[in-house]
Parts: sequence; structure tokens; C-alpha cells
Amino acid sequence: MKKLSFILSFAITILVVSCSSDIKRTPNDAYIPDMAYSRAYETYEDHSNLKKNGINYTNMPVDGTIARGEEFPFPYTHDAVGDTTNYSASKAAKNPFDSLSAAELIHAERLYLINCGICHGKNLDGNGPLWKDGSGPYPAAPKNLLTLYMPEGQMFYSITYGKGQMGSYASQLNRKERWQVITYIKEKQKEKAAN
Repeated sequence: MKKLSFILSFAITILVVSCSSDIKRTPNDAYIPDMAYSRAYETYEDHSNLKKNGINYTNMPVDGTIARGEEFPFPYTHDAVGDTTNYSASKAAKNPFDSLSAAELIHAERLYLINCGICHGKNLDGNGPLWKDGSGPYPAAPKNLLTLYMPEGQMFYSITYGKGQMGSYASQLNRKERWQVITYIKEKQKEKAAN
């Protein structure tokens, strides 16, 4: 009986001590702080203070990787200034769209008019509002896309990285949309050749 009362009093003492609120419950040091405290950052947040804290964060994907949900990878990177190796090699790239459905063609035409028509014109004749037969604010005549023969891969390269006076449209059009616009242009070139 003495043993039982001793064990019971010991258990009650442990219970009271463990439940008291004056005990410090946060550790002083973490063995592996990177695992104990997350350093996750949101993509579009301001990351200017990271370098000061010794964190190398560039927001750029690793070379050779494809973002989740991204389709139709393009294997050619942007050439260095004065180099045309990848531009020339991009001739070999093939358009993954042989043809477009009626709805896709309408969508591709809309994308063309929004992004390309301002320079190349709604009729693909190189006479858009920024050129207007030389009276517009644009200093150089855009290419006439109806008479310009360029392989699909080089067109994709030019839209993705920019070429000459034309800047990159990679931020405005995803890869699928770029290929669809190229298909739309090629369809218009076929129609012109047939007439």
C-alpha cells in the first residue's frame, strides 16, 4: 500500500510540474535551422533583401528544365551578340501543329492581331499602324509576312528571343500560342500563294 501511494504521489507531482505554465517551451538553438524554420519565398515578392542575408535566389529556372504545365519545349537558346549559331540551327525545329481547328485558327488570328498586327499589319503586309507607309512613328519597315519565307523554327526563334528591331514576345505569348500564331501566318501564306 505504501508503494502504491508513493507511485501515485510521484505521478501527480510529475503531472503538476509538467502542466505548469512557467516552463520555457521554445528551444534556444535549432540543430538545423534551415529545416526548423522555412525560408520559402513567394515568386512575385520583392527578393532584394535576400542577397544581404546570403541567400542566392535568382527566380530563374534551372537550365534544361521545363516549367510544370509548359508544352512544346524549344531546344535552342538565345545566341550571344554577334553569334547566329542557334538561330541557324533553329531551322530544324518543326511546328507541332500541322493545322488548327476553326476555333484555334480564330484564336490564333486574335493573338496575331493583338501582338503582331500593330507592326506587321492586319493583312500581314508589313503596313501596320506603327509604320503606316512610312508616316508612322516606327523608324523601320516591318517585314511583309505574306512574302517572307522563313522556316517555322526560325520564326519561333524570332518571336521568342526577338530579331533585329523586333523584340521578344515570350512574355506575351506562351509556347503553344507562339506556334499557333506561326501556323496562322503559314496558312495565310498558303492562301496568298493559291491566289
